[in-house]
Amino acid sequence: MSRINGILNLLQGCNSMKRLQKIQAFVIVNGYQDDLAISNKLLSFCAISVSGSLAYAHLLFNQINNPDTAAWNSMIRGLSQSPSPLKAILCYNSMMFEGQSRPDDYTFSFLLKACEKSKAEEKCREAHGSIIRCGYAEDVTVCTNLMRSYSANTSIECAQKVFDRMTQRDLISWNAMISCYSQAGLHDEALKIYDQMRISDLGLDAFTLVSLLSSCAHVGALNFGVHMHKFARQNGFLNNVFVGNALIDMYAKCGNLDGARQVFDGMRRRDVFTWNSMIVGLGVHGHGDEAIQIFQQMLMTGIHPSSVTFLGLLCGCSHQGLVEEGLKYFHMMRSDFSLKPGTKHYGCMVDLYGRAGKLEEALEFIQRSPVGDDPVIWRTLLGACKIHRNVKTGEIGMRNLVRLEALNAGDCVLLAAIYTQAGDKQGAARMRKLIRSQKFKTTPGWSWIEVDDRIHRFVVGDRSHSDTEEIYSELKDVIHRAVLAGYVEEESLTPVSEFTNEQSENSDRYHSEKLAIAFGLARTPEGNCLRIVKNLRVCRDCHSFTKFVSKAFKREIIVRDRVRFHHFKDGSCSCNDYW
Repeated sequence: MSRINGILNLLQGCNSMKRLQKIQAFVIVNGYQDDLAISNKLLSFCAISVSGSLAYAHLLFNQINNPDTAAWNSMIRGLSQSPSPLKAILCYNSMMFEGQSRPDDYTFSFLLKACEKSKAEEKCREAHGSIIRCGYAEDVTVCTNLMRSYSANTSIECAQKVFDRMTQRDLISWNAMISCYSQAGLHDEALKIYDQMRISDLGLDAFTLVSLLSSCAHVGALNFGVHMHKFARQNGFLNNVFVGNALIDMYAKCGNLDGARQVFDGMRRRDVFTWNSMIVGLGVHGHGDEAIQIFQQMLMTGIHPSSVTFLGLLCGCSHQGLVEEGLKYFHMMRSDFSLKPGTKHYGCMVDLYGRAGKLEEALEFIQRSPVGDDPVIWRTLLGACKIHRNVKTGEIGMRNLVRLEALNAGDCVLLAAIYTQAGDKQGAARMRKLIRSQKFKTTPGWSWIEVDDRIHRFVVGDRSHSDTEEIYSELKDVIHRAVLAGYVEEESLTPVSEFTNEQSENSDRYHSEKLAIAFGLARTPEGNCLRIVKNLRVCRDCHSFTKFVSKAFKREIIVRDRVRFHHFKDGSCSCNDYW
């Protein structure tokens, strides 16, 4: 027994395959190869250790007579962490087929990790049944992994049901449920889960904070995010670089660049994600010159930029009209840092040329680029043609979208607007006919606003809110005061109601951000800033409307649309009408 313990101790301190092979040779020479404890220790090192080898683990495993559950678990775990997690599922199937070893909580946890990584929803459901039959339906760790696996397979409702049926929940299981909703893009629901979590009095950790701050960033819940920042400060989490990065991202996406900069300046340690969060934040706010300054500081610290770094730079250059600078950084990606530009980088360049009115350069750039078969590129060009009322190039963009079989209602609406601007009624009529014949569906506009620590969501022409009558009454007064301040309502060049029957007669007058603004003005103290998140690009009429509302009510209004941030104050916008 002392000799076996000695071998086990040697394996405990093993740190390389070369040393392990020497130990294994000693094991074979001395006849200990059939000892399960030694075999499992050898197998565990090969299958799980960073210094191990899965191929060697297979050889060891095949030499074990009647492998026990621990041996199977080592193989399933190692394979679940490998680039081929589907093999872990096949290994589990072999274990069940042989039937000599019973799965335990570790088996199911590793199997569920493999289902999560390989997007094997059917196997996840099968495993769920086995978990119940084997008596692990109350195991917190197994249920937490089951939730994650369902979530990765886009079965959020199933994940929620597993969570609801848990009789005991620890902090990890709460974090998993919040993360499930956050990663699925259901950020409002993630914040609601936290409301339930507070009652359990389990506290928070860094993982909770990062997930919640991510959701705050997406829905624009600044007040909630500030509360999380205060908690992080009071409980010593600000030294955590992941929490710091999440705070920068939250403040930037909620329209508070000063808050983002204060967190950034106060961080003792910064990684590439820290710098990227600040550069991207500045970029989407239209502060291209400041993004460039931060980038230069980043290089001075020795941090190697990533492709995301350059997305932030190009975005900032595009929104500020810095064409030469944008071109410089686009070429710098490859020449100085060996980074291959992706579709998004090419799209930023097309946007940069297009916004600046350099439509011929934009078209030539697309034709020289390797992404000419990407619909987003041509859609970006089409959007620029609308800004500059260029029919010829707009038609080229449309023809390519047709060629790629990627045409949608929004594209037709854009080209119809270009035709209308040019006085081509027949062209606009063709677009109407095309939408109706293809039965295209339009994306409804919605806006979020945070009031009283709650997120309120409005859609175009919305009457579902519990305070609808008050909101519409307030909106009439808001429109009246905006008109007195100089606002003139712009008729839509291509009202969607002309193309489909999806909107009401006055839907242009009641776009979602107008309803959100009216609600915010009615429910917040005078002088408070309103922050709104919108899923579509702000239309020209709403942009004009918001400028005059900021003037009439002496309010700062920050709108984050699909493209960028707009800071409205005293009748003007930070974009200088360049968006």
